[in-house]
Amino acid sequence: MSDFDGKAATWDQDPMKVERAVTVGRAIAGSVPVEGRSILEYGCGTGLLGFALQPAAGHVTLADTSAGMLEVLRGKIAATGAANMASLRLDLLADPLPEGRFDLVCSLMTLHHIPDTPGILRKFHEVLAPGGWVALSDLDAEDGSFHGEDVTDVHRGFDRKTLGGQLETAGFRDVRFATVFEIHRETAAGPRRFTVFLALGRKD
Repeated sequence: MSDFDGKAATWDQDPMKVERAVTVGRAIAGSVPVEGRSILEYGCGTGLLGFALQPAAGHVTLADTSAGMLEVLRGKIAATGAANMASLRLDLLADPLPEGRFDLVCSLMTLHHIPDTPGILRKFHEVLAPGGWVALSDLDAEDGSFHGEDVTDVHRGFDRKTLGGQLETAGFRDVRFATVFEIHRETAAGPRRFTVFLALGRKD
């Protein structure tokens, strides 16, 4: 059972995670076309961001590799009767691309868990329809305090200039960044604030 499988049942009980998803969802909806669009949330977890976008969206596909997270997500979809949402177990770097193309690919605090950043950005570009957008929200570059010294299989956030260049290399245009959230967390060195960006890019 993965670490995220074990956290799935209580994931939504953290008010900060809920607030973060709602805030990022509003920032996305205020920046790119969402109304009536086909959306893929990649690394969706329990679907907090997808649910924030769902009322305006045409259809939301929520994809993750964690069976535990997807089980919780399916329960939420059933409980809310959200007919325009569907779950999908998917690893874009290993599995065939899903059928159809999306108008928007989004993620929240997922990118720093994926070792191959350029590779996943290329996959995001591939699954988008022409004119589609990518909206990625994650940590700005930090010193490793966010996860702690015992966690080594994650990126220590992202330098915006470097990530912007990687997005452009993957084929995205009109790349831009904005700060959308702050996470306050106790670390070994005391309380810290970690900024969360929203990176946007468009496929020609």
